[in-house]
Amino acid sequence: MLIETEVTPNPATLKFLPGRRVMDAGTRDFATPEEAEVSPLADALFSLGDVEGVFFGSEFISVTAAPGVNWSDLKPQVLGVLLDHFSAEMPLFRPGSAAGISVPAAEDEFADDPADAEIIAQIKELIETRVRPAVANDGGDIVYRGFDKGTVYLRMHGACAGCPSSTATLKHGIESLLKHYVPEVTEVRAI
Repeated sequence: MLIETEVTPNPATLKFLPGRRVMDAGTRDFATPEEAEVSPLADALFSLGDVEGVFFGSEFISVTAAPGVNWSDLKPQVLGVLLDHFSAEMPLFRPGSAAGISVPAAEDEFADDPADAEIIAQIKELIETRVRPAVANDGGDIVYRGFDKGTVYLRMHGACAGCPSSTATLKHGIESLLKHYVPEVTEVRAI
């Protein structure tokens, strides 16, 4: 089995492509070892000790190294974990019960005004068709979180979270795109 590796704009994050589907639908971001306990793969990656984040995309896994960690030392260990996992055809997630499911509070999400439904639909369409595919190429994801008084709120995941160039991408790329196609958009913010 060959697992390709790609650099991302975030120097702390590498993108690993196992040549097969990782997630059938959606994405999953693990920011702590405790969050990773639901996934044998994410748990094994965090157990390496030098991993600060794991992100599952449709056909890739992004791994973020802890500050000061040299990728030349960590990369072979990550590749070993990935090879073992995919060669053994292990499940991506552990079976669970409804007791283990929790929905995070919507503390940072905005209640969209029904009067803005058409604008929001345009914003979501642009994010899904133009922004998310481009960001996935860099090992991350950006998800719509709200629209309020001209401001679009987005959450960054994977390689995008904590990336030094994410602010430039957000302001010069995504904000410009949305302003061009949706004149009601005045600003884009990461939450």
